Amino acid sequence: MFSSLSDISGTSEFFNPTEETLSQDELQFRQNEKLKNVVRYVVEQNEFMRNYYAEHNVNVNDFRGIEDMASLPMVSKETFRKTFPLGLNCVAKEQLREMHMSSGSTGAPVVMPYTQYDLEQWAECMARCYRMAGGYPGDPVQITPTFGLFNGGFGMYHGARAADLFVVPTGSGNTERQIQMARTFKTKIIGAVISYSVRLIEVLQKMNLDLPDLKIGVFGAESVTEAMKNKIHAALGIEVFNIYGMTETGGVGTLGMDCRDHSGIHVWEDHYYLEIVDPATHLPLPDGQFGELVVTSLTREALPVIRFRTGDLTRVLSRKKCDCGRTHLKIDAISGRTDDMLIIKGVNFFPTQVEQALLEIPGVYPHYQIIIEETAGVKDIRIHVEAEEGVTGYQIEKHLKERLGFSPKGDIFKPGELPRQDGKAIRVIKKIKE
Repeated sequence: MFSSLSDISGTSEFFNPTEETLSQDELQFRQNEKLKNVVRYVVEQNEFMRNYYAEHNVNVNDFRGIEDMASLPMVSKETFRKTFPLGLNCVAKEQLREMHMSSGSTGAPVVMPYTQYDLEQWAECMARCYRMAGGYPGDPVQITPTFGLFNGGFGMYHGARAADLFVVPTGSGNTERQIQMARTFKTKIIGAVISYSVRLIEVLQKMNLDLPDLKIGVFGAESVTEAMKNKIHAALGIEVFNIYGMTETGGVGTLGMDCRDHSGIHVWEDHYYLEIVDPATHLPLPDGQFGELVVTSLTREALPVIRFRTGDLTRVLSRKKCDCGRTHLKIDAISGRTDDMLIIKGVNFFPTQVEQALLEIPGVYPHYQIIIEETAGVKDIRIHVEAEEGVTGYQIEKHLKERLGFSPKGDIFKPGELPRQDGKAIRVIKKIKE
């Protein structure tokens, strides 16, 4: 069922023109055939999934594709943790060539194994993203995520090799050296977690330097708000792209990215089938309505997920051909996670909503902390922000009240006073008092 991927490069604005411009009818036909194949493949090759489907009275021989998707049980991170380390693997260990892993705050980590074909599939998806952003053969790309168990560094590397880019594999940390490398090798594209770009801007200002050759930022691993994108664009003068993918789907870029039209994230529908469901009822939602994203891998070999609950909240924006020429559907930027919702004094909100609101206030810096204080089961919130002199607590409180519906306590700090991280920013801190 797994054929070789094409070696496609050159100067086209598409990395793989044929696949990226398939009609919606053709995409749906292919998805239907691949769904039937991958469901049977997983049951034949994996004992856990075979038993899991039997427990839910699913006969895969009766499965007809898209029309029967709702009849299949969902899987989640908990499924990965129950089967740690390789209980969901569908191939012999001798066929595995790489693995990556992510761990949450609790439980066993999530492990994703790769065959050679899976690495090529990952590289293809990432290469499409680079080309979509304007990366062409020979362009220098600086890869700042860690090269390790986290998939970000290696995913960006595999894709850059496939796209024939010039790789500057700096990895994470040492921002002053990152800047020196970018200036020395005339970096055109930078790949990073979105919060690291804020650190980069801060150090550039401290060093009184710029990055004149930097044109493109490919940012992922964290939710990307429009306000943050605008801040980065204003400070660095670069085009900001929101790349999407997760360990369970095969890593960064596997699901897609926004194009230069910046009107939504294109999802590679020839490799993944998406559903938007109500997080509580699990029933499908119509296009345009926010819900939880559920993903099925159509072309993964070692571990294709079937109806994986991502926990990410989004909606389908469009299935029409985009102005960029791509025909794959577009989803909205991730607005939050089902497990990230905060409920304070009867108001429900997500951390991304706090960020969006804060960065709308002139003089407020993109460094903030949301402190959740819980005493005897009663929760309260403090929001600490960095801001220029002249920004008042009243301004911040008033704006948050207008946007979120409550007035949090908090303090204003001078620029540079809140803690920094070179990786993902720690935005939400929980403090429990007896």
